[in-house]
Amino acid sequence: MTQRSWYFGISLFLMCAAWTGATLIELRPATALAKPLQTIDRRIDGWVGREDPPLSGSVLESLRPTSYVSRTYQKETKSLGLFVAYYALTRPGESMHSPKNCLPGGGWEILESGFTDVQLGSKHVAVNKYLIEKSGERQLVIYWYQSKERIVASEYSGKLFRAWDAISNGDTSGSIVRIVLPDRPDALGDARSFAEAVIPEVQQAIGR
Repeated sequence: MTQRSWYFGISLFLMCAAWTGATLIELRPATALAKPLQTIDRRIDGWVGREDPPLSGSVLESLRPTSYVSRTYQKETKSLGLFVAYYALTRPGESMHSPKNCLPGGGWEILESGFTDVQLGSKHVAVNKYLIEKSGERQLVIYWYQSKERIVASEYSGKLFRAWDAISNGDTSGSIVRIVLPDRPDALGDARSFAEAVIPEVQQAIGR
């Protein structure tokens, strides 16, 4: 099989999966959270959180989440931001709102992009890692897509998995989790350890 034929076959599969999944989704109700996102602990790994002001109407119109939580966590003199947006129903082939698209729209320049690992029990999972800058201020961002079944970094893999989930069980719910903190020598370590602690909290909220 030529490479062109292989790409065509994959594209055809995705189109069929998306169509089949969309048809099945129309027949199923949206998947509710197991627990409200607000039940995510305000004390995580030594960090203490407080609620951020509500998102503006224009931002909510752009994101269109079913539910969300936005907090600032403090630990001594350090701070980080946690944002979790949950989508009870997503169409196969659609993407949740990706930071790589909204950050430049907010005036942030992406200086570096890549991945980092976080440890969950005996295994490691990859998450996205960005270094961004605006008006001389640098921040580190890590984010990932989390559903009942898995955690993925790639939005394209997320599309494939949602297409498969739509066919196999009709559930395309999921969330995007983002952690932001000022760029400093220990920023990545703080982000990773916080991620390792918050992932189980998010999982309890979205269920299994």
